[in-house]
Amino acid sequence: MKVILINGSPHAKGCTYTALCEVAASLEKNGVETEIFQIGKGAVRGCIACGGCAKAGKCIFDDDVCNAMAAKIAEADGIVVGSPVYYASANGALCALLDRAFFSQGRSFAHKPAAAVVSCRRGGASAAFDRLNKYFTINQMPVVSSTYWNSVHGFTAEDVKKDLEGLQVMRQIGENMAYLLRCSRDSGLPLPPEEEKIATNFMDGK
Repeated sequence: MKVILINGSPHAKGCTYTALCEVAASLEKNGVETEIFQIGKGAVRGCIACGGCAKAGKCIFDDDVCNAMAAKIAEADGIVVGSPVYYASANGALCALLDRAFFSQGRSFAHKPAAAVVSCRRGGASAAFDRLNKYFTINQMPVVSSTYWNSVHGFTAEDVKKDLEGLQVMRQIGENMAYLLRCSRDSGLPLPPEEEKIATNFMDGK
């Protein structure tokens, strides 16, 4: 079993990374392999709704990390997405990548346990947390919860290490995700059936 942890911060070893490391350590303790994927500081594109991914099977723009990130998610058994809080929301670059990855390859992410992790200096954590969870809940991904909302607080990585409750929340995410992964693996149950998708235009009912 493997979980991919997306570091949606431009800082490779900052607050978000510190939180993700705590989750990863808990998963590793439970025998789950982990990998942290850093989105980096490079420019990323937003989705332009061209529909090209329907034919290509991936986003047609291949000049940033979107398709590499989507491939990592598709290969993994579970996903943790971490982000700093910018203006009470997740990092815009991360959201641009998630928009494209979920639209172009979301079918391969379905039914994988997923968790969002956010890091903030002071406020806006719950709004950013909600923003990220919407990617999972539209895609049939079981959302992994903890003992509080999945956030840590601090201005630096050293600050985050002092947030003992936040770190405990991170560890419990790992415990709960490992449990769900074992349940999925050991149950032997097939995935639930899906109806053919109905897309409704609320203006004319078609």
